[in-house]
Amino acid sequence: MTTDTPNDAPDVDPPPQRFNFAAHLLHANSGRPARAAFIDDVETLRYAEVDQRVRQLAAGLRALGVKREERVLLAMHDGTDWPVSFLGAMYAGAVPVAVNTLLTDEDYAYMLEHSRAQVVLTSGALLPTIRAALVKSDHEVQKIIVSRPTAPVGFGELAFGDFLAAHPPLPRPAATRADDPGFWLYSSGSTGRPKGAVHSHANPYWTAELYGKRLLGLREDDVCFSAAKLFFAYGLGNALTFPMSVGATTLLMAERPTPEAAFRRLTGGVAGVKPTVFFGAPTGFAGMLAHPRLPPRGELALRLVSSAGEALPADLGERFARHFGVDIVDGIGSTEMLHIFLSNRPDRVRYGSTGWPVPGYEIELRGEDGQPVPDGELGDLYIKGPSSALMYWGNREKSRETFQGGWTKSGDKYLRNADGSYTYGGRSDDMLKVSGMYVSPFEVEATLALHPAVLEAAVIGVPDDNGLTRSKAFVVLKDGARVTEEELKSFVKDKLAPYKYPRHIAFIDELPKTATGKIQRFRLRARETRSAQP
Repeated sequence: MTTDTPNDAPDVDPPPQRFNFAAHLLHANSGRPARAAFIDDVETLRYAEVDQRVRQLAAGLRALGVKREERVLLAMHDGTDWPVSFLGAMYAGAVPVAVNTLLTDEDYAYMLEHSRAQVVLTSGALLPTIRAALVKSDHEVQKIIVSRPTAPVGFGELAFGDFLAAHPPLPRPAATRADDPGFWLYSSGSTGRPKGAVHSHANPYWTAELYGKRLLGLREDDVCFSAAKLFFAYGLGNALTFPMSVGATTLLMAERPTPEAAFRRLTGGVAGVKPTVFFGAPTGFAGMLAHPRLPPRGELALRLVSSAGEALPADLGERFARHFGVDIVDGIGSTEMLHIFLSNRPDRVRYGSTGWPVPGYEIELRGEDGQPVPDGELGDLYIKGPSSALMYWGNREKSRETFQGGWTKSGDKYLRNADGSYTYGGRSDDMLKVSGMYVSPFEVEATLALHPAVLEAAVIGVPDDNGLTRSKAFVVLKDGARVTEEELKSFVKDKLAPYKYPRHIAFIDELPKTATGKIQRFRLRARETRSAQP
């Protein structure tokens, strides 16, 4: 039977019934007012300043009339204003909805309507997209608060700094409870619109206590740097929840996490601070190792490296460890569970596996009949733990499918090894994980089909030279039609978030289908496997 129970669960006191997570973090750091909490390319924000700004923002939202449990949309690049916005909303009892900064105006229009956000907190660089989203949306917001405006703000908009300065700090947090809605994160679905996962005030407390403190062993003297952005569940823990829970310092980066950008920060080229803990993803590690200006290990100060977002190939982890002299602690988490629940450990790394259950979480692998499967056999991954989301907002069907009693169905397939570690076996659906972000093949196929030259298309995942998944589209053109691979890629980029475009396109005469006309993606995957063999 493939079931793991938390026999080694740590002795962690639950949060009190009356609990506000933002107030909890501010109180935990009240004794270190001068210590740097967040450093970005513009400023250093110390813990005393975090406390003041969080409470000022909370007061400002109250002054705008935002009530308990009403949502505010947070579409902002990583920087010191992001944690202030997130925690300020929670402190006021409002619910921040943290969203991907790479989305289109249509995506934001949907999220505004779905969340019924009363206020938008955004970056100056994203303001044109937010304005366009509001034009397309049937929902109206009270104000747009603009962090670091790139141009004068317009009617109904306020500059972030002016907004804070206009309000004295709110003296007391909202009287929220541990199980009250604290924030939302959107999770991509295999079909249809993204799902709003509702997390409680207690959930980030549990991930920090069980994973950040006890498994990773983060310390007050650490400097943390996450390539994954704060709007990801993974990045939120890495760069906000975990460091603040121990009083550490976080280095934030607004720009894309290219190898060059990561190297500048890891080697102390920004603010003169070298991270001791780096949170990355396999795609980023592969890019770093392949870069011509890969720094030697002596230029870095790393003591700990974490990975999630996609399965880490064994060879990639081993090459990174040989070069930098530090192992990668690989794990898996999800938006629904908030952070990592299955992981290697700093003192116990098995490359090629995702490791062992994080103490405090239970893991079960089930077959199609819903019963546990034996060791060595693939099964659907279920998790039981204290950080599971409450539900998907306004989506009862998907909530019931995913949150089954105390268990959460992840959508991943795994097998359990003889030593109790787990090895990734793919997805239970057709979703692709590309560079750590989910891509729905159905969405890309439907977009390709909008091109006047395309008759139909099918999208699958194929491995690259590092064993990482890349999307490939098989396209059937209409009779007599002509179009290039690059033209189709650009067409998709113009209509979807840029990371969703297919990295490879193959033109074929027809797609393999069942007798009823359903595309047989497994035949396309088999074809790719045969063509890759020597």
